[in-house]
Amino acid sequence: MTSWLHAPAIAKACTIVGEVAQAHDGSLGAAHAYIDAIAAAGADAVKFQTHIAEAESTAAEPWRKRFSPQDETRLDYWRRMEFTEPQWEGLRRHAAEKGLLFLSSPFSMEAFHLLRRVGVAGWKIASGEITNTELVDAAAATGQPVILSTGMSGLAEVDAVVERVRRSGAPLAVLQCTTMYPTPAEAVGINALPVFRERYGCAVGLSDHSATIYPAVAAAMLEAEMVEVHVALSRDGFGPDVIASVTPAELRQLVDGVRFVERMRAAPVDRSEPLAVAAPLREIFMKSIVAARDLPVGTLLRREDLALKKPGNGLPAAALEAVVGRRLARALARDEQVAHRDLEESA
Repeated sequence: MTSWLHAPAIAKACTIVGEVAQAHDGSLGAAHAYIDAIAAAGADAVKFQTHIAEAESTAAEPWRKRFSPQDETRLDYWRRMEFTEPQWEGLRRHAAEKGLLFLSSPFSMEAFHLLRRVGVAGWKIASGEITNTELVDAAAATGQPVILSTGMSGLAEVDAVVERVRRSGAPLAVLQCTTMYPTPAEAVGINALPVFRERYGCAVGLSDHSATIYPAVAAAMLEAEMVEVHVALSRDGFGPDVIASVTPAELRQLVDGVRFVERMRAAPVDRSEPLAVAAPLREIFMKSIVAARDLPVGTLLRREDLALKKPGNGLPAAALEAVVGRRLARALARDEQVAHRDLEESA
């Protein structure tokens, strides 16, 4: 199935992205395991985050959530999350072998240049980097798709970065995002998708942190070109993002749900007539007019002479009022269906 990142100008299918972020906890083996799990769940893309500690942070950076007993500072944590360029190349190759698009958000110009050498399917600009015009311009200048996450910005900031990307001519997607871990239903902001589509005239999507499959499926119903969810191999895993992640089994459900929605949208039904698929069932579930008891020829039919019973292959129940008051042209046994030929012609 062609995804938005494969052919952003024409694709209709929603690109489903499994976000690893720092769930690998600095383990290269775990990072590869995530690729296997996300591919097995049927997603289209795997996304990481590329952190080069000395290029993006200082020892003064505060913890978003103090969770790590082994890292004295947030800078120490970013150092532990680093992979070498050959390791990133290995992850990109593994993703390709599994049929996944490879994405990773750069958090510095050094990370951007590293990923440019490694190769990515597009550039995901994280919410905290949306005002980093140097990074945005560099990503857009590649001509590859640029995906903007909006979790920390109002429309004025989004307007400004969209305009910068548009000047480059690069394909663009704007994702609704709420920077809360996890995000409650009341803060998901699914209503922003049509707003972004009308305002920017580009692909739209959802970067979700609710730890459920529901917002992504709802986004698919709104014709989102992309949905992104964090993935954790286990809810008992270590790290700050586990509480905002879905498991691989839930990701499989999400994929199935989005694809189901796409098939629904692609097959509108005409309700001006009974649905063709229901025709065989009409006889089973609907009712016909039958004799409530043995009725002799010449009976002037009253309501109590008639009953409505299955199957529905005779005179339909809706014709009851038209049958009452007619006279029988032949005798009917109890439960025998009444047909037009059984009724005398009206005067």
